[in-house]
Amino acid sequence: MNNGISTAAKDEKQREWRAFFFITIFLFPILSVAAVGGYGFFVWMMQVFFLGPPGHMG
Repeated sequence: MNNGISTAAKDEKQREWRAFFFITIFLFPILSVAAVGGYGFFVWMMQVFFLGPPGHMG
């Protein structure tokens, strides 16, 4: 007896849930750490080569 949900639809729903958990548990945290780390590295290199250390210049 079929209740209106096919096996293909169940498989697709399961893949969507797996993708959702992969994105929320692994991908977004990794990308956010990479973005913040990349920005910090960029600021650090700008201070090393062009801007100098932060603080009062007087």
